[in-house]
Amino acid sequence: MAEQPIDISADRLPVHVAIIMDGNRRWAKSHFMPRIEGHRRGVKAVRRTVEACIDIGIKTLTLYTFSSENWKRSEDEVSALMSLLAYHLKREMQELDREGVRFRALGRITDLPQVIQDLVEDLEEVTKENTTLDFNIALNYGGRQEIVDATRQLLQEGIDGTIAPDDIDDALFSTRLTTAGQPDPDLLIRTGGDQRISNFLLWQMAYTEMVFLPIFWPEFNRDHLVEAVREFSHRDRRFGATTS
Repeated sequence: MAEQPIDISADRLPVHVAIIMDGNRRWAKSHFMPRIEGHRRGVKAVRRTVEACIDIGIKTLTLYTFSSENWKRSEDEVSALMSLLAYHLKREMQELDREGVRFRALGRITDLPQVIQDLVEDLEEVTKENTTLDFNIALNYGGRQEIVDATRQLLQEGIDGTIAPDDIDDALFSTRLTTAGQPDPDLLIRTGGDQRISNFLLWQMAYTEMVFLPIFWPEFNRDHLVEAVREFSHRDRRFGATTS
């Protein structure tokens, strides 16, 4: 199948695309495969998406990889996910750097296995000067806990006397989030058919446009991304204002 052309002007492209990658397990079940195979196929979709973002000209991509609620899954599945994550963090390091991708992990990384922490630190360090694409993966991440963590930090700074209550506004609060220095998402894509944001980037998505797709994440490809971006390009973004 021929790839869809990119017929969207640069000024109508989203700068930051966030994706909830839902449906790995259901895809595996529908194909009579073990759950971990769904996650393996999901990793291939991640690679396709990174390449497509670079090709299209999207500057920031954030993927919801492992939520703080995912620890409730079975011990065997969580262990398999951590092993798969460690393998691909190590495997993709040179390729991401070669493609000019800057990697960042969002979430409470210190609660993850030490091998994951070390690989995340290495990948962030190796790619820190790259500028083609900012690629974030949310690991052990929850939007509510991120807001709580930012609030705790600001409270401690207030106790220390480095800030005053009147100093705190939207802009300052944003600098205490894990996405500090990056634009808020313009477009959220969720696969899997559900239409909710599942505790993902709650602060950052105040004005994000959303596209929900019925396909499972392992099926996601460049054409799906182009279609979602095309849908975004037709939206009238008013940010609370009126057009008249």
